[in-house]
Amino acid sequence: MDDREVLVVGAGPTGLAAACQLVRWGVRVRVLDAAAGPFVGSRGKGLQPRTLELLDGFGVAGRLIATGRFQLAIRQYAADGSFVDQDRLPGAEPTPASPYARSMIVPQWRVEETLREMLAESCVEVQWGAEVVGLEQRADGVTAVLADGARVGASYLVACDGGSSAIRRLLGVPFLGETDEDIRMLVGDVVLDGLDRDHWHMFQGSAGRWVALCPLPATDSFQLQSTLRPGEPEEPSLPVFQSIVDGAVGVGRVRLRRATWMSRWRLNVRMVNRYRVDRVFLAGDAAHVHSPTGGQGMNTGIQDAVNLGWKLAHVLGGAGPALLDSYEAERLPVAAGVLKLSSELLGVGFGNRGELGTEALQLGINYRGGPLAGLGSDGGSAAGPQAGDRAPDAPLLAPDGRRVRLFELLRGPHWTLVGFDRVPVRPAGPVHVVAVGPDLVDDGGQARETYGAAPGELVLIRPDGYIGIRSTDAGAVDAYLRALGVPALSAGPVAV
Repeated sequence: MDDREVLVVGAGPTGLAAACQLVRWGVRVRVLDAAAGPFVGSRGKGLQPRTLELLDGFGVAGRLIATGRFQLAIRQYAADGSFVDQDRLPGAEPTPASPYARSMIVPQWRVEETLREMLAESCVEVQWGAEVVGLEQRADGVTAVLADGARVGASYLVACDGGSSAIRRLLGVPFLGETDEDIRMLVGDVVLDGLDRDHWHMFQGSAGRWVALCPLPATDSFQLQSTLRPGEPEEPSLPVFQSIVDGAVGVGRVRLRRATWMSRWRLNVRMVNRYRVDRVFLAGDAAHVHSPTGGQGMNTGIQDAVNLGWKLAHVLGGAGPALLDSYEAERLPVAAGVLKLSSELLGVGFGNRGELGTEALQLGINYRGGPLAGLGSDGGSAAGPQAGDRAPDAPLLAPDGRRVRLFELLRGPHWTLVGFDRVPVRPAGPVHVVAVGPDLVDDGGQARETYGAAPGELVLIRPDGYIGIRSTDAGAVDAYLRALGVPALSAGPVAV
């Protein structure tokens, strides 16, 4: 038995994000993965703006941005070799409220590497080659049985072990949906000669074959994607990839030198009907899989993890266990929406996707109407984001004259109470106070405008960057926190 409070099964982006979120709150964590070592492929190669905002809250977005790329035109080739360049989101630029306006291309392995490094800074290492083959639950905890006979106990378990989740099968949770055998692809990472790295190259080859080659920033590789025709072999190899590229581009024009990762894919659109079974929670691909179009999978999984992590930490710190029920209530509808969106995107080209492309940025995801949206609230201002909405960014001026973003003040494991033109009394618990007006100067008026804030209004922002309550009554804020049973966890001052 192990004395870790939470066991995370699966060391992909979802599992690592869950572990990072928990460690930040001081929770003891153990991370297991059945694989022999870290994943080496690009697979999910796009981080959406909302995910970058949450990783900014972790303090690691800068590391990823340094090796990623926001602007990459799609170059679409016709059969005669002519081409047209397209911008997926024409005119999209950062704003004071949304510092990330586009999805960022970065290979999945680098996202995982960055999160593992963050965990290592807290002395948490992934235990590789640890396959879970059994599961036992009891009133006060859960035990995972490993293939080697070892038994690992914890207060809770978070299953982030992918679309073929062993934990989901052990729980008997159905994976509802369908597999479409007619929609198949080969995908891999290749090093090649013959294409520039300033475009995402897409070819429409013979007999309807579609081939895409996307340069992976800060590497020497491209991600190759190709549809498969009926009856074609599904086993990827470098010769198979070369043949596919020759057929789309022309023999001898692009030479593949080596492949570092190769895989096959078929369309699965599935999700669970519950995210929790007693002390076990499902997250990421273990709970939902869908079309890769729109880059939704890895992002939705990371956001599952961030939502669940602070709630587990609060319950382990003394909050009522009912807080954990809000995980499924908030995230299951999001997964259903993502499945719908990714299916719609499957039938749309890779250029400008209009409103669907904007929706894929995930900035509009909200928990309005959910169990945590505005408990005991008097509603506050009718303008601006409401309880359950994403809390936007805003530029402010610190007392010493330094520019500071509101997102910087949200970093760290805490709630944030923003007072407009008043200094809020700090409630009990892990709550930091930000006073816009008395302390931090809203010199451009953008914070007040973005939030639609009335003088004296309070906005309580959850640890995952969503608004919990808006009110002019400090008592309503206290009542909200008491209703959630937020424990008096340790919290330091806001650094400005």
